[in-house]
Amino acid sequence: MSDTRKSDYEVNKLAKRIRRQAGEAIGDFGMIGEGDRVMVCLSGGKDSYGLLDALVFLRNKSPVRFELIAVNLDQKQPGFPQRVLPDYLTSLGVPFRIVEQDTYSVVKRVIPEGKTMCSLCSRLRRGALYRVARELGASRIALGHHRDDVLATFFLNLFHGGTLKAMPAKLLSDDGRHVVIRPLAYVAEQDLAAYAEAKAFPIIPCALCGSQVNLQRKVIGEMLRQWEKQFPGRIESILRALTDVSPSHLLDRKLFDFLAMKSSSKPKNIEDFKEPGEPQFAAAFSE
Repeated sequence: MSDTRKSDYEVNKLAKRIRRQAGEAIGDFGMIGEGDRVMVCLSGGKDSYGLLDALVFLRNKSPVRFELIAVNLDQKQPGFPQRVLPDYLTSLGVPFRIVEQDTYSVVKRVIPEGKTMCSLCSRLRRGALYRVARELGASRIALGHHRDDVLATFFLNLFHGGTLKAMPAKLLSDDGRHVVIRPLAYVAEQDLAAYAEAKAFPIIPCALCGSQVNLQRKVIGEMLRQWEKQFPGRIESILRALTDVSPSHLLDRKLFDFLAMKSSSKPKNIEDFKEPGEPQFAAAFSE
């Protein structure tokens, strides 16, 4: 097999894996149904490109009919290449909308230098995307968070928030008006990075959170990579654990009614424990 054919084979295998895992997540969590209009949030990063690629393929192959519309929030970051996404989406034949909102200036003005920008930036983007979803009549909002994002959120909450929760694959917004889905919840970040490189997606770097090197999320990400390198399979094991929770084996009294737990058998008298030929057995309990 020539080097070119071998490379094409590997890329095709990678694409199949990403699409299969996205399809499994969509099915497992009922993310997309007949007639849904799915608003795909496209940032210009490798994850959102991989998300759009998988959804376009699944839309064309799935017996379930659904629409896609890509939306990019132009946050007015300096040097943002305005034609990259419109040209790319036009070449795909995917309908799109570019939303201009200067959240960059707000974040830079409000957040002190060196402090984490993600929280405010995320809230501003979320508000804008929810508004656009209403305008477009979108029944689903698809985000490009992947398996490693889910696990990083889990450990961030565990280590810094004292809560046992991750990033949900499917979420109803607080006002109940929007369903947010994450079809890449089972997909590894390294697969998305390799696929983006192979497909030469026109990546647009982020000048806000993407420029901060000391974020705790990045620290957690490095921890996960080291674990996987030293103990292959550990990441998949942790992900499986999030799908197989035993509430009675945790300590959350809101999640499991420990006070109502009763034995089905009646307490026995101590004499009932005496074995034939061992009269001293009961005495041991009474001393």
